[in-house]
Amino acid sequence: MPSALTKLRLALVAIAMSALMPAWALDTAQARAIAVGDGDARIAALQDAVARADPGLATFAQALLDDSVKTTATGVFIVHDDKAVDAITGRPAKLPDDAEDVSNNNRLRGALETALSGLRLLSPDMPTRRKAIDDLSASAADPALLPVVEKAFAAETDAKLKLELGRLRAAVQVASPDRAKRLQAIDDLSRSDEPTVRALLQSRLAPDAEADPELRTALAHAIVQVDGRLAWGERLGVLFTGISLGSILLLVALGLAITYGLMGVINMAHGELMMIGAYTTWCVQNLFRHFAPGLFDAYIVLAIPASFLVSAAVGAILERGVIRFLYGRPLETLLATWGISLVLMQGVRSMFGAQNVEVENPSWMSGGVAVTSNLTLPYNRLAIIAFAALVLLATFLLISRTRLGLFVRGVTQNRRMASCTGIDTVRVDTLAFALGAGIAGMAGCALSQVGNVGPDLGQSYIVDSFMVVVLGGVGQLAGTVLAALGLGLMNKVLEGVAGAVLAKIFVLIFIVVFIQKRPQGLFALKGRSAES
Repeated sequence: MPSALTKLRLALVAIAMSALMPAWALDTAQARAIAVGDGDARIAALQDAVARADPGLATFAQALLDDSVKTTATGVFIVHDDKAVDAITGRPAKLPDDAEDVSNNNRLRGALETALSGLRLLSPDMPTRRKAIDDLSASAADPALLPVVEKAFAAETDAKLKLELGRLRAAVQVASPDRAKRLQAIDDLSRSDEPTVRALLQSRLAPDAEADPELRTALAHAIVQVDGRLAWGERLGVLFTGISLGSILLLVALGLAITYGLMGVINMAHGELMMIGAYTTWCVQNLFRHFAPGLFDAYIVLAIPASFLVSAAVGAILERGVIRFLYGRPLETLLATWGISLVLMQGVRSMFGAQNVEVENPSWMSGGVAVTSNLTLPYNRLAIIAFAALVLLATFLLISRTRLGLFVRGVTQNRRMASCTGIDTVRVDTLAFALGAGIAGMAGCALSQVGNVGPDLGQSYIVDSFMVVVLGGVGQLAGTVLAALGLGLMNKVLEGVAGAVLAKIFVLIFIVVFIQKRPQGLFALKGRSAES
């Protein structure tokens, strides 16, 4: 016979094992009511068990969803990998030969999923509770969940989750048979800014949903209040997309402000220099993917200088090979650079193919910041806005605080006098053009993070970038900034009113009229030449 010490050890092991087993509180009648019978009766039994938050219900409901439940006339079993356990006690059991499968239709499956989400509200794990709240908030409120929601609300310790649970409770109560609870729920929901809450309130305005005149008036008033908050999210969204578009236009136009604004070269190949920067980014991405996949998220750090250097080198070759012979002849410069743009596009098609290529965002640029329920600011757009600001600052410091910038400004204002003072104007022209081309390449690197890269990428922005430079004032960086942001905001505001095509037309008309009234643009170039 075992000793007293051995018996004590066995008892302690049994206690420990029972503590590790889930608490099973469903009895056979309840389990059979949920698993067998008419659909409405099964759903009613399920809702009754959810209201009591019966221990073991979550395991049983998940087993039903997994089609792992079998029943007999006297028992209910959960079967996994040909091993059965008693659905009431959770202990291993021998599956009877006459056990039958439980079938669930789509309606019952929806009820089981809702029940599981409700039960997860009581989970000790905060992410699980948060996901359960999100799932239930996104679906139609089920009044049967009110008891478990109330229990979760009373037990919740996190302030943010408690606030969300309060809104969920109101969404459930709005369908309550108690008139006072419905009125209180409408008042609570009127403070929300969630589109799902607005849809819920709108659905309650249906005649067969709410017949009480006073409550229907309260519902209409609540919808107006929610609409007001949603409208602010939409306004902020338009503002952000306008600034985002403006930052892209600024990046594209910044290089053009140097080549056209400071040097007077109408460079129709500027968009293709940007396209070269985008393809350089794609090549760097592929190099990281093949040779350093563990450092893939850092590829953009190398892609930015690479896109600048490659585009700057192409720009320097163009300036030395073609454009240097065309200074002072704007029409011939336009035609020549237009031909160069066609050559560059065809060259890219021959090397990389005519189809678009995809540049993948680093993981830290995926996702966004949720400002309101209907406004999320994508990380890649925020990164482009910050990048445009940094490039603008670097360009301003280069032009206004460096020796090269002084030479560029001197050659721009009076080439002959600058040459007489010993400035190598030919070298300055090449460096300035390469700088503008390099900035265009960095613009292409940025654009690759918000869309596909293709041979025609530059054609989508060349006209807009010229409009930005002309509107801002030739040779004026401050004017370029204001014009880019202004055109970006104007485009997005008008798109919401008149559509994308009419918005472009209205913007073009505005620029034509503005230039007619103020040919020098927003900011006129100040200074004097020796000839004046």
